[in-house]
Amino acid sequence: MRSGACATARGFTLIELVIVVAIVAILAMIALPSYQRHMQKARRARAEGDLLQLAQMLERQYTVNRTYVGFVLPFTQSPTDGGATVAYTITLPNLTQGAYTLTATPTGPQTADPCAVLTVDQTGAKGASGTHPSGSCW
Repeated sequence: MRSGACATARGFTLIELVIVVAIVAILAMIALPSYQRHMQKARRARAEGDLLQLAQMLERQYTVNRTYVGFVLPFTQSPTDGGATVAYTITLPNLTQGAYTLTATPTGPQTADPCAVLTVDQTGAKGASGTHPSGSCW
């Protein structure tokens, strides 16, 4: 039987709990922005891949028909699978017999991406309307 002031206390004190919560909050403040940058980069890479896939389809169209005219985009959102959040809208604003420009415009949370609008044309030239701090968007 335990009694009196000498009994051993079990559990955590309020101070210990506050310290643990503070440590978790600090780690979250460090990890969350890093995770968001990583996801932004991953969505941009997916959009770049989708643009290059469409460019290959356009080149096949040109090889068969000797014109880019008549090509219809098989998808207009990136990522193309229906389960993920749409990060880019893909358009084909400049399409002529011998030239095209594919454009991926960021939507939703991806609008904070410093690279902004991604483009690729019939020569394979890749571009971005913004600039990434590392200097390379593609």
